[in-house]
Amino acid sequence: MAAVLRSSSALFRLRPSPRICSLTASSSLDLPACPRYSSSRAASSKRKTEKEATSKESKSKHSPVVSTENLIPGSQRMAAGDEYIKAEAKMKGILDELRKSISAMEMRASGRVTPSILSPVRVNLGERGDNLRLEEIATVGVVDGRTLVVTVFEEDTLKHVEGALYSAKIPGVVPHRSDSRTIKIPIPKATVEARHAVYTVAQRKAEEARMRIRKLHTQAIKNYGKHALERDELQSLVSKYLGEIDKFLEEVKKSTGSK
Repeated sequence: MAAVLRSSSALFRLRPSPRICSLTASSSLDLPACPRYSSSRAASSKRKTEKEATSKESKSKHSPVVSTENLIPGSQRMAAGDEYIKAEAKMKGILDELRKSISAMEMRASGRVTPSILSPVRVNLGERGDNLRLEEIATVGVVDGRTLVVTVFEEDTLKHVEGALYSAKIPGVVPHRSDSRTIKIPIPKATVEARHAVYTVAQRKAEEARMRIRKLHTQAIKNYGKHALERDELQSLVSKYLGEIDKFLEEVKKSTGSK
């Protein structure tokens, strides 16, 4: 009988029940731990953690975050795409150039003498560069409130600057050489004739701008069929900028008092 009891006790120690294993460490019973049960839970937790990490990595790899700042609604997208964007940028540049050059002449016609009067001037230095702004190769100042003084950085560019001043055909601008590096330009007082001359120049420059915009339009539509949607979009674009030129010219007409 004693042998049977000892055998049962040994079996009990070898195979502890789950219920007994669930007792806390603070229990007064001195029972063995359940290593198999603890290892199973740890392995299950590790697999779950690895699965979640893999899932997050997969989502990050196959579903990158996309910024919505530059997205264009479908209703606003242009069929012409890049061609439309390029043409608009060039047309805007032509309009801005026209406004800048005429505004400088308007300022002079109003009686104010500032270096911006010469902003339309572009200088060609041959191999050293062409279509250069005057301020890139010279300084422009005002003396006595009525005279512009142009001082070139290098003596050999003076003749090119002088030629560019004549070619710009700015009303009232007649350059006079002062020395090997200096040109003086006396600006006459504003008169009614001077203001009207500004409008005459504005008309000529506006027509030149229109021709450049129409040329851009012709180049932009050459790759599209006669009834393509892209042609309609580009036609609307050219009409918009031609209208802006007409509007600006009308403003110049009013400001100069021309008829």
